[in-house]
Amino acid sequence: MNKSASNSDDEVAYKRRTFIDSRASLLERIQWRVEAFGWDHLYWNRFSKMDIDEASDKGAKLVRRIGPIIGKSSERTARRNISMVFPEWTEEQVQNCIHKTWENFGRIAGEMPHVHKIRTDGQDPRLTVIGSEYVDEINDMGIPCVIISCHMANWEVLAYPITSKFKDPVITYRSANNPYIDKRMADVRIKNSIGTLAAKGTGTRDLMRALSSKRSIGLMNDQKFNEGIAVPFFGYDAMTAPGPTRMAHRYKIPLLPMSVRRTGPARYTVTFHKPIWTDPDTETDVAVQTTLPKINQWVEDCIRQAPEQWFWQHNRWPKEAWQKAGVMELK
Repeated sequence: MNKSASNSDDEVAYKRRTFIDSRASLLERIQWRVEAFGWDHLYWNRFSKMDIDEASDKGAKLVRRIGPIIGKSSERTARRNISMVFPEWTEEQVQNCIHKTWENFGRIAGEMPHVHKIRTDGQDPRLTVIGSEYVDEINDMGIPCVIISCHMANWEVLAYPITSKFKDPVITYRSANNPYIDKRMADVRIKNSIGTLAAKGTGTRDLMRALSSKRSIGLMNDQKFNEGIAVPFFGYDAMTAPGPTRMAHRYKIPLLPMSVRRTGPARYTVTFHKPIWTDPDTETDVAVQTTLPKINQWVEDCIRQAPEQWFWQHNRWPKEAWQKAGVMELK
């Protein structure tokens, strides 16, 4: 297995935008300490002592109960998104999907202390990988690729197949506001086979450097990106990040879609899909405009297969889309 742990000692495995931390007030720093204490003693230590199935089930039960209470705004966003995308659904179907998305978040939380145990081998294999032939084809060509995925099921599970199939990949992540919790999460991810983490916002230089040295990179490509390009997503324009496509076009390498689907408590199927190539003979802007709809269509297909496993609580669409769909009153 090719792991990033083999990287040279002088390479930074965990990168965070520390200038944000340096600007924090004393009150914010105290709050970070309190949050980290709660993270350790109320959450992490307790769930770490459970077996993986119990942790997944208890996390699901807990978050399904408290999620709608402490996340009223997120609940409202999910309701609007689901009602817009599936206008034919009844209120009962919409509510049932929302409940299951909260359950899924709870399972992610419960499984995080054990995510390194979700593997394809061992006495209790919990992971099935499909589509490895696409990875083999890319590796045989001696080129890297831009791996793209979406926030389905437990996306943390994607790390192990990536690092098992590619040599020293660089994986981006969204850093937590709290630096102590962010470092704890980074340690978990590194334990789960990730050797090099690049926080979003640190710039594309590290990613381009990786691609230049023939190291593949992994990014999420399904969330709102305000500086992106408006591309249809379930029939409504949504600001979509062009970065992954731009890099693939620049280096003349493929985009490799990768999805994960929950099949049970702490059990998953990860799929490498057919690579998406940009037209090398077109200008970058044209290549991006013609490729992004293909990416959004792929994400749509993943969501339709298991809508209760997607991150509906995210403001993926602008309010104008909700208003156009009739799921939000005009003001």
